[in-house]
Amino acid sequence: MKRILHLFILGALLVVLSGCNIFSWGVGNLKEQFKGREITIQTYDENSQLIDQIKGKSVSIKADDEFALKDIDGKTVEKSSVLNITVGGNQMLHVGSSLIAYEDGLTNIFDEYSKSVDIHSFDRSVPFVNRMVNDMKNLTTGMDKVILIRSQSGQPLATFAGDDVSYFATEIDKSTGLLIDGKYLFIYRCDYTIYDTALLQ
Repeated sequence: MKRILHLFILGALLVVLSGCNIFSWGVGNLKEQFKGREITIQTYDENSQLIDQIKGKSVSIKADDEFALKDIDGKTVEKSSVLNITVGGNQMLHVGSSLIAYEDGLTNIFDEYSKSVDIHSFDRSVPFVNRMVNDMKNLTTGMDKVILIRSQSGQPLATFAGDDVSYFATEIDKSTGLLIDGKYLFIYRCDYTIYDTALLQ
């Protein structure tokens, strides 16, 4: 009887935790170590112009520990900002320019917006992000949060929206990891703002 009770409690605990973003974050990181994620990686210059784009089915993004600063005891004093990325069996090192990586299932709605609107024309009478969200109502209606990502010089480069958004620290300097409706978004060397969608409509 005790064994059945323990199994029931364990099962209930797993059900509760599976709806918890911190649990999902941990499971996603574990999956990345053993299987990799299906991800699109994009790098941008300071004017938010796309430099390159790579799509992979088994992608892992880590800090290259050789570039971390450590004290005499071997403890990390400053995290590495050099990305060591594996795509399948191939390696890619990256440092410096803005980079985003997002899991399959996430849509960069800024790409859709820029196809239909001249994004070089910034009308200061209506804040840019408000105009974009209002123009993209069919993609953002009902979304609880909007993430606007900008280059290091402040030029908008990507926008994501979701009902359930959480953010986390990563092992890589100058980077942030987010879960958007259970899907992974990695932001490196970018400015970003997370808005409640209600603020923008």
